[in-house]
Amino acid sequence: VQLQASGGGLVQAGGSLRLSCAVSGRTVGSYHMGWFRQAPGKEREIVAVIISSGGSTWYGDSVKGRFTISRDVAKNTLDLQMNSLKPEDTAVYYCAADLRWRNSWVIRPEGYWGQGTLVTVSS
Repeated sequence: VQLQASGGGLVQAGGSLRLSCAVSGRTVGSYHMGWFRQAPGKEREIVAVIISSGGSTWYGDSVKGRFTISRDVAKNTLDLQMNSLKPEDTAVYYCAADLRWRNSWVIRPEGYWGQGTLVTVSS
């Protein structure tokens, strides 16, 4: 399985960006999938998750109401629509496949990471 993230860039506070993660090797609905982010000097944190069966979603408190995770079965992509961006959203964003819940969402040892895409929000 390979994941290829894209869509990062520089945006002003209040603006929007859409990240996309192209999935190859398996269908996008095969795993619980999600987006993580890592800001400079901070640990990687989970942002949003979409459940493999049924497509239910989960969001971290800091992005609820602003970010939307979705998947496009036809394109085999995982997407993250980010609205009302804040400077504190600045981070490298990573897509990931094969997650599980262990007091939070984490990637399974056999899971897959995409390469990061940088999102910079200016004030």
